[in-house]
Amino acid sequence: MTHSLTDWNQQLLDGIDGLQELDQDLILDVAKQAAHTIARPAAPLTTYALGVAVGAGMSVADACALIDGLLATWDRDER
Repeated sequence: MTHSLTDWNQQLLDGIDGLQELDQDLILDVAKQAAHTIARPAAPLTTYALGVAVGAGMSVADACALIDGLLATWDRDER
């Protein structure tokens, strides 16, 4: 039996207490933007920060919007 990413998302939702939403496309887009804007290792760090923000009470959409805003203002030449 072949499993999909959607199957994995459902497994996470079923297995982690308190996990109420997992917007695959939104989260993957933030990870992709971090990897392309900053560096590839920024993707897991950014999604971890996203999870912390959501755990602190932000919605996934609001936390992603905040991170998107930070990524939009990132200037590699000044870092």
